[in-house]
This record gives sequence, C-alpha cells and structure tokens, in this order.
Amino acid sequence: MSESKSFDSALTYTSYLAVDELLKLQRPLSDGPEHDEMLFIIIHQTYELWFKQLIHEFKQAQRALEDGDTHYALAILGRIRTIMKVCVAQIDILETMTPLQFNSFRGYLSSSSGFQSAQFRKVEALLGRRDSKMAGHLPPDIQKDIAEITSGNSIWDSALVYLHNAGHAMPASIINRDKSEQYVANKNVQDVLLAVHQSDPERAMICERLVDIDEGIQEWRYRHVKMVERTIGQKMGTGGSSGAEYLRSTLFNPVFADLWEIRSRF
Repeated sequence: MSESKSFDSALTYTSYLAVDELLKLQRPLSDGPEHDEMLFIIIHQTYELWFKQLIHEFKQAQRALEDGDTHYALAILGRIRTIMKVCVAQIDILETMTPLQFNSFRGYLSSSSGFQSAQFRKVEALLGRRDSKMAGHLPPDIQKDIAEITSGNSIWDSALVYLHNAGHAMPASIINRDKSEQYVANKNVQDVLLAVHQSDPERAMICERLVDIDEGIQEWRYRHVKMVERTIGQKMGTGGSSGAEYLRSTLFNPVFADLWEIRSRF
C-alpha cells in the first residue's frame, strides 16, 4: 500500500507539464466544430508560449549584457534567434489552411485579433518600441506592465551599456537619455560600433548576434504579412484592424538601425 501511495504522489511527466490542463485549453467556437479551427487555436497558443519565452530570454540577456558576461549573453541571444526561426517556421503550418477553410470559422472570432496580443507588445517594448499607440487598446493592467518596460532599458540600451562598460565609450547623451523616448539612430554611436568591429572581435560578436535577431524579426514580419495576404487578401482584419495594410507598414524597419547603418562603412 505504501508503495502505491508513493507512486501516486510521484511527480510525473503529465503532472509536471500540466498536460491535462493544457489539452483542455483548446475550445473551438464553430459549429461541428470546423476541422481547421483547432489548428488555428493551437498555432496561436503556441505563439503565445514562445512570446512568453522570448520575454523571459530578453530579460536574462539584458542582465548578462549589463553584467558584462559576454559568453552567457551570446548563448542567450543565440537562443532568441533560434526561437525566432521556430516562430517563422510555424507560419508554414498555418499556410496549409486555405482561405475557404479559414473563412469557415472566421466569423466566430468576433472582435478578437492578434493585434490584441499583450505579450507581443511586451516583446516589442523590450526591443525598444516606444510610442503611445502600442498599448492603448489593451487592459489597464497590461498597459501598466508595458509602461514599466518602456521606462527602462531596452535590449539595445543594455547592449550599449555593455559596450560602454567594456571601454567603448558611448556618448553620455545616449547612455543617460530618457529611456521612455524612442531611440533614434545616432552617428556618434555608429562611430563607436565601427571601432568595436575593427578592434574588438569578442564584443563585435554580440553586435552580430543582435543583427541576427533583427533579421529574424524582420523575416517573421514579412512572412506574417504574406500569410495574411494569402488568407484574407486586402480585407479588414478581425477586431477592426487594417489587416495586411497595417502589417506591411511594419516591414523593413530595423530594430537596431545603427548596426545596419555601419555596413556601408566597413
């Protein structure tokens, strides 16, 4: 009897991962339900899990950078880039659903929209987005969380602190700037970054890992746009968003503009 009780109370794969609870979180709304709604739900729930992990990793990367821990920062930034690759690859799965299949349940989505993803807004805030429009449509508690993020260092600010502390002096106006304001590409910062690439290969690796992440984000945005165009064309998005039109406006806007600007100066 004692052995049975011990087995029953033991930690298992199912209990540790809360599998039973997890598998009850997919609740299709369509009649039947429509076969493809399950795929739509699971893909987007998976994205939310990856966004949660990205937030977790970006914060750890910031700590590593500001502590001057190059090797750990490289590992975390590499993991972030790999997660971004997975996020892009998931679009391939979503694109196996045709426009007719999506429209079979689209009406049940009502006002819900990916535009309402609070976690993606947090990812954008950690990457340095600073504007009043990014969270105004979200609940007050989420707005407060995002305001807290935008009042502090972005991952780019943390990278500049890392380089500054390693002896690559950044302009005081940049290091001490109001972090709640949008960062603007800076010629003096670019001069320092160019010197880093020319004289400090170890720190230059951090810069290149950030470029990897930036490229990954731009790739994800592009694939997202094409997936939306392929599925709903130029129609309005659910929740009243402008759909593909809004998503196209986010394309080709690098997160770490200074790192791209110096490419023509090597």
